[in-house]
Amino acid sequence: MTSSCTIRAALPSDEAAWRRMWRGYCDFYRAQVPEETTRRTWSRILDPDSAVMCIVAEVDGQVYGFANCVVHENTWETQPVCYLEDLFVMPSARGHGLGTALIEWLRNAMRAEGWARLYWTTKADNAPARRLYDRFTQADGFVRYVIRQK
Repeated sequence: MTSSCTIRAALPSDEAAWRRMWRGYCDFYRAQVPEETTRRTWSRILDPDSAVMCIVAEVDGQVYGFANCVVHENTWETQPVCYLEDLFVMPSARGHGLGTALIEWLRNAMRAEGWARLYWTTKADNAPARRLYDRFTQADGFVRYVIRQK
C-alpha cells in the first residue's frame, strides 16, 4: 500500500474523509469534541496563516490517514518546533506503513524547514501506536499534566 501512497497537505476536498477519520480518532480517545471546535480546526488547517497544518496519506485517490500538527516557537531552541498533535490511520489501512510514511514526511519537513524537533504524546497503554513510535525514537520519560478551564 505504501508504494502507491502519497503524503500531501490536506485540501478543501478532503474535508469529508478528514471528518470521518477525526470522528474515529476522537472515539478512540473517548473525546467529546464539539462541532464548533471541529469546524474551527478544519478552518485553521486550510488557513495558510495558521500554525495548524494537516497532512494526509492518500492511496489510489482515497485518504486513509492524517497527521494534524502545530508548528510553534519555544523557549529551549531558537528554531520553531513541530508538535504532532493527532495521528490517525483508518483501521482497514493499518499495518501498511501509512503511519510510518506520515511521520517520515514530517521528519523530512523538520530538516527542510529547520524545525529544532518533532514531538508528540500518546496514551501509555496505546501499544500499537507505541510500537510505531518506538521505531523512530524512545519515549523521553516526561509525564504530562493538564489543567482545564471549567
